Amino acid sequence: MSYAPIQAPTTLNHNQQDSRTQDNNYQSAKPFRKSGTQRGKSVGNGRVARRKSASDYPIIVHCHLCWDWVWQRPQQFISRLNPRHKILFIETIGPDPELAAPVARFRQAPDQPNITILRLQFPSWRWSDGDYVDRERRRIVQEFLAGPLAGQFDEPIQWFYDPMAVRAFAGQMGESLTVYDCMDELSQFKGAPPEMLEREAELLARADVVFTGGRKLFESKSAFNDNCHFYGCGVEGAHFGKARRAGTQVHDDLKPLTKPVLGYFGVIDERLDYDLIAQLADANPNWSVAMIGPVLKVQPDSLPRRANLHWLGQRPYAELPALCKGFDLCLMPFALNESTEFINPTKALEYMATGRQVISTAVADVVSNFGGIVSIARGPEEFIEHCRQAVQQEDRQAIERGLKMVGQNSWESIVAKLEKHVEEALRKTGSERLAL
Repeated sequence: MSYAPIQAPTTLNHNQQDSRTQDNNYQSAKPFRKSGTQRGKSVGNGRVARRKSASDYPIIVHCHLCWDWVWQRPQQFISRLNPRHKILFIETIGPDPELAAPVARFRQAPDQPNITILRLQFPSWRWSDGDYVDRERRRIVQEFLAGPLAGQFDEPIQWFYDPMAVRAFAGQMGESLTVYDCMDELSQFKGAPPEMLEREAELLARADVVFTGGRKLFESKSAFNDNCHFYGCGVEGAHFGKARRAGTQVHDDLKPLTKPVLGYFGVIDERLDYDLIAQLADANPNWSVAMIGPVLKVQPDSLPRRANLHWLGQRPYAELPALCKGFDLCLMPFALNESTEFINPTKALEYMATGRQVISTAVADVVSNFGGIVSIARGPEEFIEHCRQAVQQEDRQAIERGLKMVGQNSWESIVAKLEKHVEEALRKTGSERLAL
């Protein structure tokens, strides 16, 4: 997903809560007097962390995406670790020109009792000072852990999605292990800081375990870390499978559209091929092209406009099955550029779970992972032709192969494998400490 920090809480979250009201649920994280910490205990409150097993550990997550934004890999993984671990999820939203100093707020994630979300925001006039941002990030989090969460995050695992956080936190939190879940090649995204590559190199060198969300990412990152593993995205098959149920009603936003409906959901950013989308709409005025998702890093007035091309904005995760119920086929019209070189789209399996055919451009990981199921196009004409064929006659064999793949790739099964790697690394580091 896109690297640039979210500018304001204007989206709907996984649980359909309107996040325009969510700042009312955050509490200000006021400064706390640090009591001092030692590895394995919190000094000053008398509480000592006694880990019951290799699977008994708290997790501090550093993420470039907000918890309440588009629901994808970080939220899917972390929400499934939630029942077994205390989790602090740290997110940073875009800078505010009206702030004089950094602001921190926290709250519990809805329906996730073990997850605390700490939201940081910085004044615009200090945002470009990387050393200052690192110091303040670390200070705020350390004070927060010495205050409201005292004793709950001793010897944590630090779980990074954001390489830019490495200098602020790596080696600074008394951590027992460092995990890097590399979901995208963030350095190639529009708006990525120029020092991203340097900081990611530091994170790869320090990490005890590295996971990658794509096969090409694995080939790239495994050269810098020997304990690197490829785990692509999973899928909530039952959730998206609602689109196949007779009792699921088509979403009201799709009902007025002329059939057939060629649909997309996801972020609308620099990774999409807008010329292709316009050509698709022009190919047949009787087709409706429905584009669902938040617009990020592209100007809304630059999007192509056609009578049969519908930009419907973001909808909550819970509504996606009803939206897909109105799709006749699903689209992945990605541009082939540096921002898509390493992507492994979460939506591929989600589309398959709806029982629709999927048409995609020739993104490398889509070709290697889903080539026998997704119709791959190597140019606009071929993309349009694949759509024309799918509208005329669906490929039931491809759909059945997709449903089989969905059944083999639940988020739960992937998280169980991730945890085994983490526990193995914990045992290894524990043995190494005893040997010293």
